[in-house]
Amino acid sequence: RLGHGYDIPRMAPRAEAGQPVVICGVKIDGSDAPDFALGTVAHSDGDVVYHSVVDAILGALAMPDIGQLFPDNDPRWRGSDSVIFMEEAYRRMRDRGYTIGNCDVTLIAQKPRVNVEFQGSTVKAAMRDNLADLLHADLDCVNIKARTHENVDSVGECRALECHAVVTLIKD
Repeated sequence: RLGHGYDIPRMAPRAEAGQPVVICGVKIDGSDAPDFALGTVAHSDGDVVYHSVVDAILGALAMPDIGQLFPDNDPRWRGSDSVIFMEEAYRRMRDRGYTIGNCDVTLIAQKPRVNVEFQGSTVKAAMRDNLADLLHADLDCVNIKARTHENVDSVGECRALECHAVVTLIKD
């Protein structure tokens, strides 16, 4: 089975957003990655990659999307760590007898940069490790590509982040 997921959250100054940018569980606030002045405007933590991967898994299973399972008007999900959404998508995938064959992610962000060193490793490597752990997949089955938007549109103007994720699921 093949699934595709997509997300495009808005960014704003961190004080307005009320939270930092979080990508693949990595906080871009000086704790897990270099500090970044903007934050993600979202009901949950707004993790653009996790949201895209969740939708890719759910799509491959022909199930309702992330917005139907975790609606942004439900106060239970306010400020939620997107790991919760990943764990639910993984559970649904396993309950139907599937594992990850491959997960390919394209993160599109003018900034923050993720191909940078932080505390002895690249930020992108930490993101990939986190994603592989949540998917219970070998690293050679998980890829994260990062690119800019060449200063074009909301992503290129640092007003949004964008992500596409494609997964293949294999029947046990």
